[in-house]
Amino acid sequence: MMDLMEEAIIYATVLHQGKLRKRNRVPYILHPLEVAQILSTMTDDRETITAGILHDVVENAGGTPEEIRSRFGDRVALLVDSVTEDLIPGEDRAKSWKRRKQQSLENLKTTEDIGVKMLWLADKLANVRSLARDYSENGESIWEHFHQKDPSMIRWYYRTVAEYVELDLNRTGAYKELIKHINYLWPGTFASDKTQYKKYKSVSVEGCRLLGSGKKGQVYRYDDELILKVYNHNNTYADVEREIAQSRRAFVLGIPTAISFGIVSVGERYGAMYELVDAETLSTYIAGNPSGLDYYADVMADLARTIHGTEAEENDRFPDARDRFRAYITNGLARSDRKLARACTRLIDAMPDTRRLIHGDFHTSNVFLQNSEALLIDMDRLATGDPIFELGNLYMYYAIHEREDPDAADPYLGLPYGVCGRFFRLFLKHYLQTEDDARIREVTDQAALLGLVRRLSHTWKAGELTQEQQCEADALVGEIRKLLERVDSLGVAE
Repeated sequence: MMDLMEEAIIYATVLHQGKLRKRNRVPYILHPLEVAQILSTMTDDRETITAGILHDVVENAGGTPEEIRSRFGDRVALLVDSVTEDLIPGEDRAKSWKRRKQQSLENLKTTEDIGVKMLWLADKLANVRSLARDYSENGESIWEHFHQKDPSMIRWYYRTVAEYVELDLNRTGAYKELIKHINYLWPGTFASDKTQYKKYKSVSVEGCRLLGSGKKGQVYRYDDELILKVYNHNNTYADVEREIAQSRRAFVLGIPTAISFGIVSVGERYGAMYELVDAETLSTYIAGNPSGLDYYADVMADLARTIHGTEAEENDRFPDARDRFRAYITNGLARSDRKLARACTRLIDAMPDTRRLIHGDFHTSNVFLQNSEALLIDMDRLATGDPIFELGNLYMYYAIHEREDPDAADPYLGLPYGVCGRFFRLFLKHYLQTEDDARIREVTDQAALLGLVRRLSHTWKAGELTQEQQCEADALVGEIRKLLERVDSLGVAE
């Protein structure tokens, strides 16, 4: 009986017969064989190596997923599919280049399959080897022969692939060679130490107390002195590095934030360690002592004023919060009601420039109390803008859900929605430092408008709406319409 890989070599050779590589005009079959050889340095799994031999037969040689599945099995077919881009007959491949790459990269980012990551790494290494050889002989002229002629975009693509496979494959020779060639083609893309042996400290969260969960990951009490934030599997090493760098910059600017002292691996995910002795989240304190709600709201308000009273410097390059909310409008409200979307956009466009800092993900599960001092974590959404954007986010976290089911508990904050609603109202009173009901209502309306806009963008996030989601979207649009009758400007900055 013929071996699986031998059959794959024959099958791929027949389908690629007569085809040549674009730049060096060598038989195309040499590329998938090189990919298979690279895979063999990382694994002895025959199905993964077989997928390397077959990885281009659907996209470039007229093969079909069904035939691969019938001849080589479900596992091989799945791996081949993971690197096959969706092509539309007759579409301009140059114009669709970035869209196709973004779609396929999203699949790589979210996969937990080590075979998929190995196949991507082997394919890109084989390609970048060829690029480096060609560049050494012909220089910048090589980019003219590609569908994508902007070398910075090609750099973005290879850098992103390297970031997405780093945690699982950074100790392989293939990964280090990929980094070496990327840095040759685009000097300075990666730190030189990535080509050297590096082992992340590996820790486990087994038996650790979960303090809170969010969209980026979970936070655990690791021991009496340490807090461990575990990022979701689609966060790369670069994402964690970026957040830590943001935290350090915020600390220098005077914002009380916890600074991570090290990145670790937690299974197949990254983690960041923080030294927070005997610290608990503000959510934990509120849940354990709801009678102290007013005090905790005051602590939170004081922290918010510290953040919003800080101005970024010109070279900090924090994103503009206005752009973030314009995107929320485009991705949600504009799909439900374009007239209302234009009205909201005009309000945002009319806001003056400001370099005030806002946290961007400000809530009680991201605030720790240590010896009565409030310390922030999760600094990856730092931005500049009017504090009303922060208040809009708070309204979404604390006030919107309360009306839907006040007896339920928020899964991220760990607090009953009824408590969340009361907390927001107390927070706003302390933040504005006023008992003036008219002023509080004015700011609440502005915050509600922005909070509802953001919530609507979440409703639309999955694409086409179910009947239940459509009802939710219609209700949100109705509330936004009523608020626009009262809100004629945005901003609380003094």
